[in-house]
Amino acid sequence: MTLITLRNLGIILGKPLFSNLSLTIHAGDRIGIVAANGCGKSTLLNCLAGELDATSGDITRLRGLTQSIVHQHLPPALLETTMREAVLSALPADVIDSDSWRADIILDDMAVPESYRHRPLQALSGGWQRFAMLARAWITAPDILLLDEPTNHLDLEKIRMLEGFLQQLPRDTAVVTVSHDRAFLDNVTKTTLFLRPDNSSLFRLPYGHARRALEEEDAADERRFERDMKTVQQLRRQAAKLNNIGINSGSDLLTVKTRQLRERAEKLEEKARPAHQERSAGKIQLANRGTHAKVLVTLEDIPVSTPDGTLLLRTGRQFIRQGDRIVILGRNGVGKTRLVSLMKAAVAADGEAVEGIKATPSLVAGYIDQSLADIDGERTPLALITRRFDLGDQRAHGLLAGAGIDMEMQKRRVASLSGGQKARLAMLMLRLTEPNFYLLDEPTNHLDIEGQEALEREITGREASCVLVSHDRSFVRAVANRFWLIDKRRLVEVDDPEAFFASA
Repeated sequence: MTLITLRNLGIILGKPLFSNLSLTIHAGDRIGIVAANGCGKSTLLNCLAGELDATSGDITRLRGLTQSIVHQHLPPALLETTMREAVLSALPADVIDSDSWRADIILDDMAVPESYRHRPLQALSGGWQRFAMLARAWITAPDILLLDEPTNHLDLEKIRMLEGFLQQLPRDTAVVTVSHDRAFLDNVTKTTLFLRPDNSSLFRLPYGHARRALEEEDAADERRFERDMKTVQQLRRQAAKLNNIGINSGSDLLTVKTRQLRERAEKLEEKARPAHQERSAGKIQLANRGTHAKVLVTLEDIPVSTPDGTLLLRTGRQFIRQGDRIVILGRNGVGKTRLVSLMKAAVAADGEAVEGIKATPSLVAGYIDQSLADIDGERTPLALITRRFDLGDQRAHGLLAGAGIDMEMQKRRVASLSGGQKARLAMLMLRLTEPNFYLLDEPTNHLDIEGQEALEREITGREASCVLVSHDRSFVRAVANRFWLIDKRRLVEVDDPEAFFASA
C-alpha cells in the first residue's frame, strides 16, 4: 500500500537544497535519508510531516494517513511537563483519561524507570528526553514514523534499545530516519536515499551496501563522462581537419560534413554530465606536533570519583604510549568522562602528578567535550579564534571558510550556528592548538558521515595518540587500537569492543 508519493519535489531555502526528487513510501518501508550537514534532510522530513511546503513538485498522501515526527530538539513547551504527561499529551484530549494505560505500556517497553516518568523533562538527561519524544510519537500508533537524528544524546545501551523497539514495530508501519549513525542505519533500515541537489539516488539496500552501490554508480558516471568528453574532442579534431581540407579544396560536401561533426560534438557535450561531487560541509584537519616520549601518561591504581566523593572506578596501573588510540567503553554514568577530565588536568599540570596521573611534560592536549562547552556561544567565530590564537583577520577568515563557516556565518554568534557548524569550528580550534595528544569525548556528535570519515582519516593517518569516549560503533571500529572497559568499578583492557557492543 502506498502511503506517500513525492513527484519532482524541490526546496529552496535561501539556496537550492534539492530538486526533482521523486519517491514512493510504502507501508512497512524502513528508509534512511543520508546527506551532508545543511543539504536538506531535516527539511525533507518536515515536508513529509506536512509542516513545510515544498518550493516545487507535489506530495500525495493516502487518505486518512496518520504520521508522527520526532524532531532533533525538544519542544520548549514540554520542558516543564513530566515524561508521562508529555507522552499522554500527544493523544486527543477526550481520550487521555481512558487511554492513559497506553503510555505506561510504551514506557515499560522502553524500560523507563518509574521515578523518571514523573519528573519534568527539563530535569532528565538528553537520552531520556529523546525516549520521551519517541514514546510520544508512537502512542498515536501512526502509519508512518519520521525520525530526525534519533540517536542523538543516546548512549550505546539506549541505541540498542531503540533499535530493538523499531524492529518490534508492526510490519506495516513505515519508518523514515535521518541519521549520521552508520551502524544504526545498517541495523534499522532496508532502503537508503542519498539526498543530493540534483539526481538523488535511492537504493533498496541498508546504508553500508547502498553506499558501495552508490560509489560504483558514481564511478560509472565518471567513466561515462570521461568517455563522452574524449569523443567530443575527437569529433572536434575531425571537424577541424575536414574544415581545413574543405577550405583548401572548395568542397561543399566537406563543409556539410564539418558542420555535422560539430553538431554531434555539441549535442554530446550538452548531454554529458560529470559524476556527482559531494558538496563538503567543511574541511576537517588535525595537527600532530609529535613528541619524543615513549610513555605519554601513567595512571597509578587511582580512584575515580564524582565531585561529591562517590567512587566510580579504580583504574589499576595503566600506561598510555605514543601511537595508542584508546577508546574507553562503558555505560553512561560509570566514569568515562570523569576519567578523561582527570587526564586533561594532569596534562595541564606540566609534569606534576595530579591525583595519581602523571603526564610527560612535553604533552600538549587537544580536548573536545561532548557538549562543546569550551566554545563561547556569545562570541562570533571570528572573534573566538582571533582572540584565542595569534591570527590575523585575513587568515582567520580563510580558515573559517575552509571549515564550512562562510563570511555571513562568521559574523553571527556561535550560539546561532547549527550543531554541525559548531562541531567543525571545534575541530578547527583543536587543530590550531597544535596538540600531540588528543582527549576526545564523543567527537562525532553533530558531524555528518563525511565529517566522521574525515576525522577517522586524520586520526589514523597522522598516527595521533589519543583517548576517546564514543558511542559511535563505526567510529570506534575504524579508529581505536586499544580498548579499555569500565566494568564492575574496574578499568580493564579488552581485545576488541564487540562483546561490549553486543551486551550493551
